[in-house]
Amino acid sequence: MRGKQILFTDVGKVETLPLDFEEPGELFRDDVLLQTEYTLVSPGTEMDCLFGRTGGNYPKCLGYSATARVLKCGEEVSEFQAGDRVLVYHSRHASFLVKNKSDLVKVPEGLAPEEAVFAVVGSMGLQGLRKIRPELGESVMVMGLGLLGMIASQCAARSGAFPLITLDFNPFRRDLSLQLGADHSFSPDTADLAEKVKALSEGGVPAVVEATGAPDAINLGLKMMSPLGRIALVGCSRTPTERIDFYQDVHRPGIQIIGAHNFVRPTDRSRPGYWTMRDDMSALMKLIRAGRINTRKLITEIAPPERAPAMYRRFIDKDPGVLGVIFDWREKE
Repeated sequence: MRGKQILFTDVGKVETLPLDFEEPGELFRDDVLLQTEYTLVSPGTEMDCLFGRTGGNYPKCLGYSATARVLKCGEEVSEFQAGDRVLVYHSRHASFLVKNKSDLVKVPEGLAPEEAVFAVVGSMGLQGLRKIRPELGESVMVMGLGLLGMIASQCAARSGAFPLITLDFNPFRRDLSLQLGADHSFSPDTADLAEKVKALSEGGVPAVVEATGAPDAINLGLKMMSPLGRIALVGCSRTPTERIDFYQDVHRPGIQIIGAHNFVRPTDRSRPGYWTMRDDMSALMKLIRAGRINTRKLITEIAPPERAPAMYRRFIDKDPGVLGVIFDWREKE
C-alpha cells in the first residue's frame, strides 16, 4: 500500500516522503487498519518534538488527531466495521495506520470530518475545565488561546461561566474568543490587568484554566484569583517555573493547583471531573455536530501533505494568523 507521510527528519526540518505501508496479513485481535482522511497539527507538542525538546531520535512521525476510514478489523473488534469513519487518538501524519480499538471513536453521522478532527486536541482542553468543576454563574478565566484554550473557552461558556475571561498576546485570537462566547479578552501585558480582572469578577476569578505552556504563566494567574480558587495546569511548559510565592499566592488564599495533564484521567468509567478520553471525544463531537461548539472557525487552512514544510514554517515563524492547520490525505480523483 503506497501513500505519504510527514516526517521530522532533523532539528527544525519537515519533509513529506513516500510511505510503503505493508498491509498486515492478519491483524492483532483488537487492532484496526485505517486509511487517513484528515490530520490536525498540534502546534505545542509538535514544535517541541521538531526542535528536540522532548528527546528521542530523528526521524519522527508525529500526529495527535485524525479522522480515518476503517479498512479492516481484528477478530475481536465488534464496535467498528469496514467503511466506518472514526476519530483517532494519537494518530500519525500518514496515509495508513494500525491502531488499537481503544483509541478510536466513531464519528457521528452528519458531522464533517474536518470539524470532528479537533475533538482529540479539544478533549485535552475540556479535561482541564472539568477538573476545576466550574459552577453556573461562576467566573472562569482561560489563559492561552491555542486550540486547547479555544475549545476550553467554548466549553466554559456552554457550562454557564460568567463572566468568561480569556488571555492571549495575539489580538486575532482574542477577537475570535469573543466571537465564540468569551465576555472579555485581554493581552497578558495589559496595564493593571490584575485589577481589571478582579473588578470584572468581583474580587478575583475562582476558576482558571492555564493552557499557555509558558512556565511563568501560573504566577500571573495566581495574582488574579479569588480566595479558595482552583487553577488547572493544562499547558505543558516542559521547563521549570523559576519561583512561586506559595505562602502569599497559594497557602494563605487557599488556592488549589491541579495538575491537568491529559493522561490524568481514567481509562474506563468516567466520573465527575474525570472523564475517559473516549467519552470526552464523543461528547465533544456531539456538541460540535449540534452547533454548540464551533471548530469550523478554528480552521486556518486545509492543505495537502506535500505542503507540510510551508505549514510548519508558519508555526516556526509564529505567524499570528495561524491556528488550526489540517492535512487532507484523501486521494484526489
